[in-house]
Amino acid sequence: MTGWALPEDVLREAPAHAPRPRELADLELLLSGALAPLSGLPTRADLESIARVGRLADGTPWPVPITLSVPASVVAGLDLSNPFRRALVLTDSEGTPLAAVDVVDIWPVADGRPAPGLAAREGRVVAAETSGFVGIGGPLRRIGESLGGSFRDLRLTPAEVRETIPPNSRVLAVYADRPLHRPQLAQISYAARTIAGHVLVLMPVGEPGPDGLPPEALVRTVLAARDRLPAATLVAVPLIRRANYPARPGPAPDVADALLRARIAENFGATHLLATGPQIVGSGPRLLLPRELAYDGRDGQWRGADDIPPRHRRRALSVEEINDMLDRGATLPEWHTPPAVAAQLAKARPRRAVRGLVVFFTGLRGSGKSTLARGVADELNETGERTVTVIDSGVARRFLTAGLGSSRADQDELVRRIAFVAAEAARHGGLALCCPVAPYAAGRTVARRLAHEAGVGFILVHVSTPREVCEQRDPRGRAAREVAGQVPDPEGTDDVYEPPTDADLVIDNSTLEVGEAVKIVLDHLASEGWIEGV
Repeated sequence: MTGWALPEDVLREAPAHAPRPRELADLELLLSGALAPLSGLPTRADLESIARVGRLADGTPWPVPITLSVPASVVAGLDLSNPFRRALVLTDSEGTPLAAVDVVDIWPVADGRPAPGLAAREGRVVAAETSGFVGIGGPLRRIGESLGGSFRDLRLTPAEVRETIPPNSRVLAVYADRPLHRPQLAQISYAARTIAGHVLVLMPVGEPGPDGLPPEALVRTVLAARDRLPAATLVAVPLIRRANYPARPGPAPDVADALLRARIAENFGATHLLATGPQIVGSGPRLLLPRELAYDGRDGQWRGADDIPPRHRRRALSVEEINDMLDRGATLPEWHTPPAVAAQLAKARPRRAVRGLVVFFTGLRGSGKSTLARGVADELNETGERTVTVIDSGVARRFLTAGLGSSRADQDELVRRIAFVAAEAARHGGLALCCPVAPYAAGRTVARRLAHEAGVGFILVHVSTPREVCEQRDPRGRAAREVAGQVPDPEGTDDVYEPPTDADLVIDNSTLEVGEAVKIVLDHLASEGWIEGV
């Protein structure tokens, strides 16, 4: 998949496509050499071979499918039999060229997996025979600057890292998905002493961490602990967790993550890998299992738990305990967390009373969502303790419904747009109240994910007013006419409403006065620490 070059005028005339964020992360890994020996996008034959025997079609060992799907219309004009008419330029979200693919194979895909049928005839793409997206394979080369991002000086390539490591040295790789507290720092120091090796800390920055910590905040916390590490090289790696995208083909997502992480660590020069979760290593770095450590109250050191008398032994705080302390604004104890790390965590996850929050009201049309949201907003505006934004159906219709109809896909897209705006408002400390119908569970899941990715809280409120009551509140029969398709509305009809099973709060407006329902919401926000109480 190497050695491909094309004249610049061919690239200028080639079609372009902006991959999704998780595909851009894979693209940057490919271009940096972190996925060696893979240097291009696997073809359909490669993917089938990986699924069968864990090798590319030419026999090269490779464990995990790396795929890229593009709209069939984008590649409709490519001629796979002509090397000068089969280039596809890949760009970032702003259209800046990053790489070019010599597309030698195209096939239909469904939900990220190969689908039956042909995508090309006599070397030419037949877009009409495909549905939506197609997979592409072929050599890849960089044609622009790297994706960059924050902490660019830490985004080193494997070659750059290996140049700094003395030949034949032992190198311990550690994936820092979470901040390094004293227990983790002690684990790393112990493992490094055991192998007498150099430490390589790989920080995944392709997406928020497993606790929702933004990548930039994760890097800051690791840098804050740097002076407590053994001699170490820190690298920011554009890595995602496939467990977050289970539709991808290949092995189970957690297995794929483990296999890929081992391969990436090896390409960066690691000889050993400290396990921080489920890990699978084949012929790559040797896996080291961490010792169970505890804090020894006699001398303030972390050592093997079995070596400490029970009355002096203190276990590490759990992730839940740490998050609870941060949510309450409590200072993390110094015996567990270095002060510099604690300060960065307090900045990234401030106490709930000042942190951004999205309150997402969902329910049938006429259930009282908007009335409830406006009542909550009025009470909060009186106290002035939070900056409040209300995104109701009226706001959505005026500013967020362009190009949308009443289909299920369009309704989910509207929910995504509303959730994105709400998350951005909350990102800066605001409290956003949203009240769309949001009839589908998938759309509400996306709303929750967007809030967490923005580093803000999310509360789902199901306004469970019965349908017959909602219909009585609709004297002009608008809802019924929407069900019949007589009144188009991007919010769609609610005849197929999927009641949430993950609501944080359920309110039946048919049995409550507006003030009573508002008080229930405010009391919940106060009990969870999001407001001081009104």
